Amino acid sequence: MGDEKYRSRHVRPGERTRIRVTSTLLAVILLGLAGAGGYAAWDRFSVPDYSGEGTGTVRVDIPEDSTLTDIGVVLRGQDVVKSAEAFTRAAAGNPRGQQIQAGSFNLRAQMSGQAAVALLLDPKSRIKGGVTVPEGKYANQVYAILAKATDVPEDDFKAAGRDPLALGVPRTWFERDDGQKVAKSIEGFLFPDTYEFKEGSTAKQMLQEMVKHFLAVDKKIKFSQRVRAERKISPYEALIVASLAQAEAGNSDDLGKIARVAYNRIYSGNFPCDCLEFDVGINYYYQLTGRATKPSKKMSRDELRDPKNPYRLHGKPGLTPTPINNPGAAALQGAMDPPEGTWLFFVAIDHEGHSAFATTDAEHEKNKDRAREAGII
Repeated sequence: MGDEKYRSRHVRPGERTRIRVTSTLLAVILLGLAGAGGYAAWDRFSVPDYSGEGTGTVRVDIPEDSTLTDIGVVLRGQDVVKSAEAFTRAAAGNPRGQQIQAGSFNLRAQMSGQAAVALLLDPKSRIKGGVTVPEGKYANQVYAILAKATDVPEDDFKAAGRDPLALGVPRTWFERDDGQKVAKSIEGFLFPDTYEFKEGSTAKQMLQEMVKHFLAVDKKIKFSQRVRAERKISPYEALIVASLAQAEAGNSDDLGKIARVAYNRIYSGNFPCDCLEFDVGINYYYQLTGRATKPSKKMSRDELRDPKNPYRLHGKPGLTPTPINNPGAAALQGAMDPPEGTWLFFVAIDHEGHSAFATTDAEHEKNKDRAREAGII
């Protein structure tokens, strides 16, 4: 019986070779599958990519003769995709990827590369008409865009824009907690987006539609509600901050941080005279009064501190009398929910518009050195 038991736990000589071969082959197959799976996992995770279908609406203009790489760069610049490569790889893997054409499209923010390709190939996403108003345009610039697209005289828009209440802006918006005089203006309420106005619409009707859209966005993201509860300031002040951040930021990534700098300078008590010291209010006043605008580096000290300019932010505490442009959703979000930080300074440090932020003068001087090395200042 002992021999029987021993033999039952071993294979016969003829079987040994087959099992060894089979085991080796199985190991090779499993190793290959593991390698392929590991490579696929590495490949997938090595390329930054969002997941899902994205949110909101982002107008994207694809220039003529754009390559897939060119399109990917455009999409990444508008935060439609997380990286240009995520898009180009998705396009390469789609049988119709090479059929993406130039034109204007309604896409979404933070889409996966695959979802972005699918929308660009969907005829329904192509904008065939309509008027696009980009973020950060002055009201006067908005009027010029609308007039050109609709053949309604620019003066009609200017006339309609003089009465924001008649355009649907609630009176409660023109309330401030900072002690400054309230100035009723349509500036800030002409929400940037692509509009398809009904044929025969008047200037007033078009501006009313833009205000209505602004109020819908305000309600959707709870802008007014949250700035009252969390920032402890009036919604109008927060809207002004959003417009200032929109004007100062060279990159959408910095909108919230610049809003935080504004709040820290004005409301924290940690900055001399509670002054903003931003340059962007100067040009707003210049365009209002028909003067030529100019780059900040060409503005003199007297211009920055001109007591006749109500929109100056140097040498005077507080915010501007009104918003200085019409900020987009990202700027509103940044002013409503800025990242935590003690920053008091910022400076652009590269040609893509990114800024470096600092809390102390010493840190700021180091950032300025970086900007000089990059040829920015």
